[in-house]
Amino acid sequence: MGIGAATAQVLCELGASVAILDRDEDAAQTTVDALMQAGRRVSFFLCDVSSEVSVKEAIDAAVQRYGALNVLVSNAGIQRYGNVEHTSSEVWDETFNVHVRGCFHVTRFGIPAMLASGGGAIVVVGSVQSLAAIVNSAAYVAAKHALLGLTRSIALDYANQNIRANCVCPGTIDTPMLRWSANLFRSPEELIDRCIRMHPLGRIGNPAEVARAIAFLASDWASFITGTSLLVDGGLLLPAGGMGLQRSGIGTSGGNE
Repeated sequence: MGIGAATAQVLCELGASVAILDRDEDAAQTTVDALMQAGRRVSFFLCDVSSEVSVKEAIDAAVQRYGALNVLVSNAGIQRYGNVEHTSSEVWDETFNVHVRGCFHVTRFGIPAMLASGGGAIVVVGSVQSLAAIVNSAAYVAAKHALLGLTRSIALDYANQNIRANCVCPGTIDTPMLRWSANLFRSPEELIDRCIRMHPLGRIGNPAEVARAIAFLASDWASFITGTSLLVDGGLLLPAGGMGLQRSGIGTSGGNE
């Protein structure tokens, strides 16, 4: 769903044969059915990225079906809230198991297939929270920071073997996870409006905009790009002090400074 579904669609439209790995069978099958009706070559493999065995079996099955692995997108994620004092060990482990252990598993078992195919491109979906932090999100922020470090490590370790690895860092994107998060608050509409006002472009993003950035980094057009983070954030991290300071007029300059 969300960014994952949009990425599958964009890659299919560009001519890729796509394997979707997901633990949500209904959501994945909905995406697969829609793409197949459009004549795309796509398959679904049931997979829990936090499970080493599950990931290995799914990737082995996908490679066996298609014969090669050239592009790997690590996108699985969950949103959890709490500062370090109010984050349980269970929530911490759950967050890291999906984000970090999941990415570790899919790259660990995907890279050998890439090497056998002569190389390829890995794109990890991080977040603006791979580079910055928001309150009450200790586990999520830490996990997203870890993903950027893992991406850089992979990029360095495999650069001489024709594998590139990059991290896409989205701002607020209109996905089911965002709507789920908004519904945790007293006024979901107010939260969405606040998110809109945080972005200098004056809106939140849509999944296809992130998917196109992923496709770019996976393509030969990005052949000299590795180990980097690409912000797809509508300018969210651009203003010093946040958009509140910009709108208040603080920091503007007249004739005298």
